Amino acid sequence: MPANQTPASGRTPLALLRIPDIRKVPRSDWMQLIRFLAVGLSGYVVNLLVFWIATVAGMHYIPAAVVAFAIAWLNNFALNRHWTFRAAGEGMLLQGLRYLLVCLVALGANLVILHFLVVDAGLGELYAQAIAIILVTPLNYLLSRRWSFR
Repeated sequence: MPANQTPASGRTPLALLRIPDIRKVPRSDWMQLIRFLAVGLSGYVVNLLVFWIATVAGMHYIPAAVVAFAIAWLNNFALNRHWTFRAAGEGMLLQGLRYLLVCLVALGANLVILHFLVVDAGLGELYAQAIAIILVTPLNYLLSRRWSFR
């Protein structure tokens, strides 16, 4: 048996993790990822703008991040549903709830990273939020693609 195969299945470890061979990913999947990133970029701008406005107005950075998340979520759900994943045939309520759960997982990860970057690393709140959003994007995409908009 080759060294890169597991004895139980004869499949490579990458196949067990369902990580595709990047050379075999269909063009349509790459286009979907590009659309997701474009939607994410618009949500990123919305999120940071709302976060900035809320913190300048005196709101603590954690509630400000939650408010920014909620507004960016509305933007991203509408665009991802109708443009990125073109999943308008499925019930909007169920799809919205699944996407909300995915985004809440991403928000939880974002808040942990944000807190660490602000409190432990000493970064400014806006910079920390910008970094935290980028770091949770891969998690959000994978869960959105495989569950929210499947």
